[in-house]
Amino acid sequence: MFAFCDPRTVEGLAWFACYLTTGKHIAFYWSFGTVLLLLAVTAPLALAFGFAGAVAARARFLPLRLLGRTYTAMVRGVPDIVFFLFFVIALDQAIEWSLHQIRCPDWTEPIRTGLEFRVCPQAKVPPSAAPQGVHQLYGFALAVFTYALVFGAFAANVLHGAMRAVPRAQTETAEAYGMSAAQVFRRILVPQMWIYALPGLGNLWMILIKATPLLFLLGVQDIVYWARELGGMKTQAFDYPHPDWRLWYFLALLVFYLLFTKLSEIVIARITRRLSRGQATMAGEDLRRAAA
Repeated sequence: MFAFCDPRTVEGLAWFACYLTTGKHIAFYWSFGTVLLLLAVTAPLALAFGFAGAVAARARFLPLRLLGRTYTAMVRGVPDIVFFLFFVIALDQAIEWSLHQIRCPDWTEPIRTGLEFRVCPQAKVPPSAAPQGVHQLYGFALAVFTYALVFGAFAANVLHGAMRAVPRAQTETAEAYGMSAAQVFRRILVPQMWIYALPGLGNLWMILIKATPLLFLLGVQDIVYWARELGGMKTQAFDYPHPDWRLWYFLALLVFYLLFTKLSEIVIARITRRLSRGQATMAGEDLRRAAA
């Protein structure tokens, strides 16, 4: 990075300045952005999955209701790490198998031979000749979808409970005024449910933050991957060999996660106060008393 960075001559603070600005460290710094991007994309997508699952779980149409309840029960009943490892592989192979059937109908060799899964080159996703960035983007997209699917099941359970927590008197009053079931759902139930869902959704957000190190298992080079790689002892093959510094790298990650969760708690508390205004809840009553 710097012109004076010659591993054979620099020492002291200059050595650290050169060491902390190598290409691998720049990738380490960018991996923090990868984690934040994962959270920014996954959270609304998981909320959308959760809302769809909650609506399906309370639907009057029996097959749809069974589908919603099966989704929440199945995903919530499988350990996250097992689901991540299985689902990503299954989804990737399902995509390639589907493309294989479309693009290579004359293929005669078996697709699965023992533990090997082989499709024609035209069905590989992404193509083998694609740039490395395309492969990383594809892996990141699979990771986002997997995270959203898993945490969407938990969000569905939270939202379903929040919908049931809305006082029945409010929906009955809306029905008495002549509102249809769709209007009651859209104008009364959904706006009122968020104050009841927010504590559970806040907990899910914290769990999602803590689950981001699982990106390493999905093949994404996240902050945990780089902390382990950069903190380990280097050999002469590296420009800046050093002792085992993994402790310091993981301490830096500890500080990052603690600060991020603290910031999240502050934001969630402010959202809770805002949604509690005018609500028939203990938080809403406290706000009314404070304003009196």
